[in-house]
Amino acid sequence: MTIQERIAHAEQGLTEQFARIEQIEEHGTRRILKAFQNHMVAYRHFAPTTGYGYDDVGRDTLERIYAELFGTEAAIVRPQIVSGTHAISLCLFGLTLPGDHILSATGMPYDTLENIIGWGEGEAPVGSLKEMGVSYSQVELKDGHIDVAAVDAAITPQTKLVIAQRSRGYAWRPSLMPEDFAELAEMLHRKHPGVRLMVDNCYGEFVCEKEPSHYGADVCVGSLIKNPGGGLAPTGGYVAGTQEAITRIAYRLTAPGIGLEVGSYAASYQPFYQGLFMAPHTVAQAIKTACLSARVFEELGMLTTPPADAPRADIIQAIQMKTPERLVAFCQGIQMASPIDSMALPEPWDMPGYNDQVVMAAGTFVAGASVELSADAPMREPYTAYMQGGLTYAHGRIAIAQALQRMVDMGALTL
Repeated sequence: MTIQERIAHAEQGLTEQFARIEQIEEHGTRRILKAFQNHMVAYRHFAPTTGYGYDDVGRDTLERIYAELFGTEAAIVRPQIVSGTHAISLCLFGLTLPGDHILSATGMPYDTLENIIGWGEGEAPVGSLKEMGVSYSQVELKDGHIDVAAVDAAITPQTKLVIAQRSRGYAWRPSLMPEDFAELAEMLHRKHPGVRLMVDNCYGEFVCEKEPSHYGADVCVGSLIKNPGGGLAPTGGYVAGTQEAITRIAYRLTAPGIGLEVGSYAASYQPFYQGLFMAPHTVAQAIKTACLSARVFEELGMLTTPPADAPRADIIQAIQMKTPERLVAFCQGIQMASPIDSMALPEPWDMPGYNDQVVMAAGTFVAGASVELSADAPMREPYTAYMQGGLTYAHGRIAIAQALQRMVDMGALTL
């Protein structure tokens, strides 16, 4: 069977899954369209601003739209937030004080938070929460679900923030559905009213019909060069949550007493609005690509999570490649099928913020944009590739074929 025949065969079993994806896409598009109409978005909202950015109507309206979409009292949506990690960092520093305790309800957070939190033994990293006297501990997932009873038992009088990561990150575990946070949020609000719940929502926006904030999360955080930017936002991040939490976080973004009143953007806001409008469609294309890759590699005998026909909580597809050669060849194939830098062949390297060497394919229009087709992995057993994104399903289909061909050419896979 040729590579193209394998892909065509894999697609045949995905008809029902694709129909579910398209239904969620339409629901999300209707919600965003209604929000745009409610806030009477017009060309004037695209106008750039300079200097302090007082009364920036484009910025302020975009933040009100995000608050409506996430069902929250307020939101921060700014190009000055440089990444999802930066947005999370703002929340961690904004919602804790020296002597406070942070508890993770989903085990070890994403690698890039290590130096921010400063977990582990030894000297506290410079500028970390640990250096400020903020302590950290974690509760592991139980059978892929939040262990609410264990979280309850781990809360101390010093605990002020419970954090949870929706996406799998670099872990072999299920990503979490928005409703998976409902029981945790209810328990915290009922038994520990002074403790906030912050959810790292990266890779999960518009994958489902609702977000974790609709189920009680006090704060949701993400990056605009992932799902909500729709492949058009050139930079930025967002935080949506309660008014009280957003005020404290905004004081970390700018300065106490200033908060959200300032922050100009000298380029047009159009990519942020248009990207948000496109987000449900772009996310649907990415999920279809993920489903296809899962089915193709399942049929080749490899382990994947989630399985091809499972409900999706984020845009990430994890595939156990088992050998470093196969992992690198896969990422190189994805890069070779990219519209940008297709001539570059990624190799493992010491990427800042990560414990292991990382191999990363990212031939994207927006540098590092995970909603565009990319693949990356830490170089550690079982050599799992994490593929995400895809602006179009057609491109995703082509890239999967190229990845298979590269693996064959490098002697890493026999079809």
